[in-house]
Amino acid sequence: MERVDATDFVWKRFAFNHPLFILFSSGTTGKPKCIVHGAGGTLLEHLKEHRLHCDLRTGERMYFHTSCAWMMWNWQLSALATGTEVITFDGSIATVDILWRLVADLRVTVFGTSPTYLKMCEQAGLVPSQRFDLSHLRTILSTGAVLYDSQFFWVRDNVKSLPLCSISGGTDILGCFVLGNPNLPVVDGELQSKSLALGVQSWTDGREADGVGQLVCINPFPSRPLGFVDDPSGARFHSAYFEANPGVWTQGDFIEMTPAGGARLHGRTDGVLNVRGINVGPAEIYRVLDKIPGIGEALAVQLHVERRDGPIDDSAPRSSDQRIVLLITLREGEVLTGELRKQIRTDLARGASIAHVPDIILAVAALPTTHSGKLSEIAAREAINGLAVTNAAALRNPQCLQAIKEAIHQYQTEPVVPSSCVSLENVESYLQTVWERAFGFAPIEPYENFFELGGDSLLAVSLLADLAETTGHDLPLSTLSSAPTIAALGALLRADSSGILSPVLVRLRPGEGNPIFIVHGASGTVMGCWTLAQALHTPRPVYGLQALGLDGQQIPQQRIEHMAATYIEAMRTVQRAGPYALAGYSLGGLVAIEIAQQLHRVGERIELVCLLDTYVHERRLPWVAWTEFQLGYARRQYGALRDLSSPQKIAYLRDKWTAAADRVRLRLGHPARRTDPAVAGLDVPPVLMRVRESMRLAMSVYRPLRYNGGPIIYVRAQRFEDRGDPLPVWRRVAACGLTIIRVQGSHTEMMSAPHVHEVAMALGSLAAISSD
Repeated sequence: MERVDATDFVWKRFAFNHPLFILFSSGTTGKPKCIVHGAGGTLLEHLKEHRLHCDLRTGERMYFHTSCAWMMWNWQLSALATGTEVITFDGSIATVDILWRLVADLRVTVFGTSPTYLKMCEQAGLVPSQRFDLSHLRTILSTGAVLYDSQFFWVRDNVKSLPLCSISGGTDILGCFVLGNPNLPVVDGELQSKSLALGVQSWTDGREADGVGQLVCINPFPSRPLGFVDDPSGARFHSAYFEANPGVWTQGDFIEMTPAGGARLHGRTDGVLNVRGINVGPAEIYRVLDKIPGIGEALAVQLHVERRDGPIDDSAPRSSDQRIVLLITLREGEVLTGELRKQIRTDLARGASIAHVPDIILAVAALPTTHSGKLSEIAAREAINGLAVTNAAALRNPQCLQAIKEAIHQYQTEPVVPSSCVSLENVESYLQTVWERAFGFAPIEPYENFFELGGDSLLAVSLLADLAETTGHDLPLSTLSSAPTIAALGALLRADSSGILSPVLVRLRPGEGNPIFIVHGASGTVMGCWTLAQALHTPRPVYGLQALGLDGQQIPQQRIEHMAATYIEAMRTVQRAGPYALAGYSLGGLVAIEIAQQLHRVGERIELVCLLDTYVHERRLPWVAWTEFQLGYARRQYGALRDLSSPQKIAYLRDKWTAAADRVRLRLGHPARRTDPAVAGLDVPPVLMRVRESMRLAMSVYRPLRYNGGPIIYVRAQRFEDRGDPLPVWRRVAACGLTIIRVQGSHTEMMSAPHVHEVAMALGSLAAISSD
């Protein structure tokens, strides 16, 4: 170069959209996309992110641990434009502390890493601040996966107190949608802000969501890629990013915008598990598992299980059940014991919800990982279901797929105790085998609780049906509420005492004094109230009241008034006279207030009426509240129709017309022709569905009357967006006053940990006050 005259050199000028990079997406969700990025938009976006969001300065040193195959390599190169020195490392992580040693020895000021590496350091017990001089380090950037709350605290306590900035975008835009902000505080579990000038929002059903939704960008942005290679019409490019929401870039991630302007990521949209009609986000599963020692990495995927609807022969119609399979790797020396399986299930039930509890837990040596270091849920899902893996070429360890296939095959072919071998003498051994297979782990001890293990009404129906077939004892669904362990259930069967169990009254917890009665929700069963009953801070016994018809023999009642009369008769078998303490969850609140009305009319004293987030039918709302609800409904329908094509609009309106006809039938006291949309698509047994439809009809025709028997307590969770506000109705009904207690969590979350403890504290203290 010294021999060349510098005055003869000419910098060639290119167009703003001249191609700069061609990058392949990681392949975590399918075949990698070949994406063309333009020079002007890419470099402009990078300069903004480096200068303004990452606060890179002249003379600083940045090291980002990345390979050349990952977009972060290209992203870090652009940092040279800020005057920052870029350090690269040609080597592997031979020891867990090697990157911290590099940061210390080279006086790195900005260190880029991943949640995986931080977790590796945490599990190794590494304390970098005690081993290395990190005085020059002022910022840590993390990307590649969700950075969980606990990892923020680990960095603070073991590295130093500095900004830990979680950043997220993708190869698709070669940049970030959400990232750091040097002017804002760091909140554990959150990304600090949206990228400047990018209209990042959370969307659901084509409009902005008030919680978790799809990550979209509603405005054009310079770093939008030029397109795909060999896609001259742009059809594949448009399908990838603009098909889900016409005219709006849709990234394929779930995001939640926080009130302070930050964001939380909840995983990929194509990784959502739909199990028995309930959408389960894997990110919430991983967030809980991150706190369990011994677990390395995890993938939760969906397994399709073929079943025959009828006799077990080839002529029976076939359908498919969905199951959650949790694949985990373990730290060196750890073993997937029954105790660890139990901890996983109970922690998920308490830290997330029952829906997040996996059906099957398998330990494998490795999980499918792309060349850029990302775990591939689609590869694991296809391997679990015995399908050809579409993105095998994008994996750096495709050999692990065969081990995953063998693990699920071994699980599915484990022998089951034949029903012909079951007798009352060995029924506990049989119960243990059935429970262990149903819950997906072993051993389950005789005194472990069905509900604490993650059991629900759907699993209970399956277990009791199995028992009826093998032992001849047709037990009501309430059995597991009063006998929730293998030992208790075995003793019940040997004593042949199933006939004395009430189909309506269920003892949820023993105690002393007058009982507290809790009425079921819309499902008709009090199983969902079991956790609340155990969490109550009161010495009093707790009984559950559940619907007739759960045994499949009696006809479900279709009027709230009839239910109340039946339940009062059952209540008097354990408490002949008042004062009575009543609580009702969801629809059960309507029954509870009707029980109070009927008891008050015959002169009984009511010490407590507590409605746990009880809604009323919108036709019962006062005029102002009804008008507000109808206007909101019209706005939602317009928003849903606005972006539909003409054929889609016709289908949508036809569906709404059918729903309107059902509403008329319900108001006239006739059952709906279609299943309740709240449970449509769920794999609900017919006996439970009949009860639920009866509850739906009962709610539609019930009119709460003014109550003079005492004050009403209303425990309110987060309000449903698509339901009318019930508080104006309850203020009108409560002649002696209405007290409102607000709790965290949604309508369903309030009945499970951690929010149920707040509900229990409120209900328990009210029961204590009312009994004094």
